Parts: sequence; C-alpha cells; structure tokens
Amino acid sequence: MSNIVTSPEHSMEGALEDAGSMGSIVKVFRSNIRQYGMLIALIVIMLFFQFMTSGTLLKPVNLTNLVLQNSYIVIMAIGMLLVIVAGHIDLSVGSIVAFIGALAAVMIVKYDINMFVALVACLIMGGLIGAAQGYWVAFLKIPSFIVTLAGMLVFRGLTLALLEGQSVGPFPPTFQKISSGFIPDVFSVEAIHITSLVLGALVSAALVYLSFRTRRNKQKYNFETLPVSLFILQNVALTAAIMYFCYLMSSYKGLPNVLIVLFILIVIYTFITTQTTIGRRIYAVGGNEKAARLSGIKTSRLSFLTFVNLGVLSALAGLVYAARLNVATPKAGTALELDVIAACFIGGASMSGGVGTVIGAVIGAFVMGVMNNGMSILGIGIEWQQVIKGLVLLMAVFFDIYNKNKG
Repeated sequence: MSNIVTSPEHSMEGALEDAGSMGSIVKVFRSNIRQYGMLIALIVIMLFFQFMTSGTLLKPVNLTNLVLQNSYIVIMAIGMLLVIVAGHIDLSVGSIVAFIGALAAVMIVKYDINMFVALVACLIMGGLIGAAQGYWVAFLKIPSFIVTLAGMLVFRGLTLALLEGQSVGPFPPTFQKISSGFIPDVFSVEAIHITSLVLGALVSAALVYLSFRTRRNKQKYNFETLPVSLFILQNVALTAAIMYFCYLMSSYKGLPNVLIVLFILIVIYTFITTQTTIGRRIYAVGGNEKAARLSGIKTSRLSFLTFVNLGVLSALAGLVYAARLNVATPKAGTALELDVIAACFIGGASMSGGVGTVIGAVIGAFVMGVMNNGMSILGIGIEWQQVIKGLVLLMAVFFDIYNKNKG
C-alpha cells in the first residue's frame, strides 16, 4: 500500500487558492454591501416575525395580503428611486394617489365613463402633474422639496374639492380586479394553482440563464466574479425562494394580477437603469450635476423626465390603491410619501443622489411592509410601529453616511 504525501508547495497553492476565493467573496460583498445587507436584513426580519407570529407571517393568505398591501408602495418606490438618484425628492406622491383615485371615482362611478378611457385619462393626468412639478424643479431651479411640498398641499386640496368632502364608491368589479384579482389557472386544478407554479419555474429559469450570461460576459472582460461554488449556491437559493413563494401563493388563489404588474415594472426599470444610456446619465446627474452638464448631458431634461415618470407611476399606484379600498376618500394616501421615501433610503439610495438600485428600493419597500404586517399581527400599537419604523429609517441613513465617510 502506498502513502500519498502532499508536498508543502501543493498545500501552499491550495491555501492561496482558498484565500483568493474568500478574498473575491469579500470583495464582491463589499462592493454590493448596501443591496446584500438589506436583503439579509429582510430575510432576518421575515424569519423573526415568522417565529414570533407562530408561522402566521408566511401563511398563503397573509402572504397574499402582504403583496397587495405593499404593491402601490413598490410602484411608487421605483419611480421615487429615479428622482432621488437624480438628486431630488418628491413629497407629493401621497396626495397624487388620493387625487387620481378621486378622479377615477368621479369619472367611473359618478359619470359612468368607460373604465379603460378613465384609466388612460388618469395615467395621462399623472404624467401632466409630474411634468408641471418637474418644470419648476428642472428648468426654474426651485428646490424639489419646496415644489413638491406645495404640490402635496395643492393636490390634497383638489382631492377634497373633487370629492366634495365625501367618499365616492364602490367601483365596478372589473376595476376592483386591478388590485384584488388573480391570474386564471389554465390547468383548472382545484387543489393547487398550476399556472402560478409554471410561471415561477419560467421566471427562475430566465433568471438563472441571465445570471450565467452575465457571469460569462464578466469573465470575458476579466471582471471579478464569484467562485463557482458560491455562484451555484446563489442561483439554487434564488430558484428555491421563487418556487417556494409560488408554491405558497398557488396553494391559496395563485399569483395576484398586481404582482405581475410589479414584476414587469421591476424588469423594465432594472433594464433602464443598468443597460441604457439614459439610465447611466441619470446616475451621472445625481453623482455630479455640474460635471454631467459639462460632459454634454442635458441635466435639466433628465431631471424633468424623472418627475414625469414618477407622476405616471404615482397615478398607477393611485388606481391600485383605489381598487384595493374599493372607494375614493379625501384622506386616501395620507403619509404614503414617507413610506415610499423610506423604502428607497432603506433599500440603499443615497441622500446626495447618484446611488441606488431598483431591486434595493423593492427590498426596502418589503422591509417596511413585513415590519408593518408583523407588528400588526403581534398587536403592537400604531404609535410604536411609527417609532420603530422611524428608527429603522434613521439607521439606514446613518449606514449610508458611515459608508460614505469610510470610503
């Protein structure tokens, strides 16, 4: 029997290889610490409330409610992210939600206007509102804080005037399905919603394919990539999470209509912010507006477009919000702007602009949503919920400033 002897040189090479792999992991994590940090925080928060609520948090019914309750926050957070990245802020989105909901109610319920005509009109109105505010900010150089604070008051007042101080509703069942409807199951199986599982599998396969393609492109140009083992583990974990989520949803009523809308928006805006010229220029404007302008970027026009975009998304959120409540009320959307702004900052956006991701904003929105939902299940009073949310926001901004000063 022969003994296999490992030479010191071989041992040293293995150690160096392991150290290199660990070093690349640390480097990748540090370069994405904001996004990974909040994803880990979301997982920890979900596990905490899952334990504290004795498993209620991730029950299919509650999970569906969690998605529906936070859908309009996510929609607005995506638009708010671009405004914050460009170096601005918008305090009027909650009032715009109320105004658009009131406009939809008056058109559909009071005057019996065709629903699809009313929806298009509401989205156009949202774009016009964003354009009006964006013009004052981008071209007249009035601080966005002042312009949108004025907008918050103006559109809250217009909501009261439009509704004449009363609630208007209910909406037709077709309109309600914008928020409360579910995708149909083409397989018609009673026990489980097969279509939801199929969609989950298709999304998982697409994400894994894109992940492998991105890794191959990075290796082609000698960029830093994760070690193979960690890369495979990452994709397996992502696929498992998506399929488990779809399984839970399919055991109830399947995937909500609004979740499909959210997915489409996330894909579109992730592509815009990471793969297009206009997306990179928005980040350049927020990072250093003067340098961006000197390099030939039309900074005022880009800032204007971010407000128009947020106006349209706020209108869409207003329609979803009204459909969920099934009524338009003068107090709808109160303080929603705080949750939306908090979601962006918690998700990694920087107060100084130029930093933030769509996925980060979505994660931030669900951090707030899970906390709200979990604390409500535990019976924690609304006053303490506000205290805890405020402290979480403060810590997120502190984390941003700490990393900036450290860098």
